[in-house]
Amino acid sequence: MEPTTVFILGSLMMLANGGVLGLMHQDLPESLRPAAVSWRIATLLHACGCLLFAAQQFIPIALALPLANGLVMFGFTGYWYSLRQFYAQPSSFWLMLPACIGTAGVLWFATVMPDTGVRILIVSAVWLLILPGSVKVLLSEQRHDQAISRKVMAAIFSFVCAFVLFRAGYFVWTEVHADFRVIDQQHWLNLVSPMVIAILPVIGTTTFLLMCSERIRRQWEKAAATDYLTGLANRRTLTEQGLLWFEQAKKTQRPLAVAVIDIDHFKTVNDRFGHDTGDLALQYVAAQLVAHCRSTELPARQGGEEFVVLLQNVSGDEMRAAAERLRQGIAAEAFIAADLVLPLTVSIGVALQDPADSSFSHLMQRADKALYQAKAAGRNQVIAG
Repeated sequence: MEPTTVFILGSLMMLANGGVLGLMHQDLPESLRPAAVSWRIATLLHACGCLLFAAQQFIPIALALPLANGLVMFGFTGYWYSLRQFYAQPSSFWLMLPACIGTAGVLWFATVMPDTGVRILIVSAVWLLILPGSVKVLLSEQRHDQAISRKVMAAIFSFVCAFVLFRAGYFVWTEVHADFRVIDQQHWLNLVSPMVIAILPVIGTTTFLLMCSERIRRQWEKAAATDYLTGLANRRTLTEQGLLWFEQAKKTQRPLAVAVIDIDHFKTVNDRFGHDTGDLALQYVAAQLVAHCRSTELPARQGGEEFVVLLQNVSGDEMRAAAERLRQGIAAEAFIAADLVLPLTVSIGVALQDPADSSFSHLMQRADKALYQAKAAGRNQVIAG
């Protein structure tokens, strides 16, 4: 297949992929739309650059080369910019600087001091500044994003990086004719280069769509597992995790403990200061639970003003100490909302798993009974069931 044909077909596929992304734009969450717009613009720039490469035999080289290379360089920059937006990393228009300098360099060595070898090195150098930037963005999110699509995207950018580095090195050690053009069929690299240049926009856009889809799926999963007001695990997640840890504890003989926590006199807070203040109080208690829970402890909202904390691998004394830690952590500082300064306390009932517990639900019932005992005994205390 001729290089010109590859450029044209690649451009059409890029435009088609960009069109699909455009059709999906309204279905994307608001947080993903800026990144999607940047990706579409980058794909359009890249496609236009490839079309100019295909048509350079019909356009003066002094015009075709700077425009084609410049559009492709800005297209690569657009992908870099888009990925930074996707992962909410700070972006700056300084990212455009390498492409600006590269375009100016190609223009100079295409018109004022024509030199094909220098043009190739300038373009390669700019690509080797931009492409690793995209790889770095993708790799830096490894801990927070385990999606296969992210890894595929990083592999695509890395492959193009490796090819550009090989191509630049090859031409450094090989004499480049003054009339060399990327669409000439006489050089084997000209058969490969258009294919590689088209890989990133074509496969990359499909991969970007998969990244968006994976992000949406994770957001829905998080919404389904999280209490909307406090950000803690919701009742569904609490039950699922509790059942899992309960069965694990039976096998490992390392008991699971449950702490059921209720905000003292919470109805009075709602009645005196309104439900908006009550919601803020719930968020405050949730934040205190998160701050004082350890890695083996899972805080969750059971409903209303009631919270639950699951504690793994604890003895009876450790269970009581952990519950006391949580109680004191909430009581230590007053809840503040605007001009309101209100001390809050909680009552806690705890229960430790033992062979008599036939199910996680039974363990929860014992902790719940202990909570009622704590409230009956005067509140602001821990009682073990």
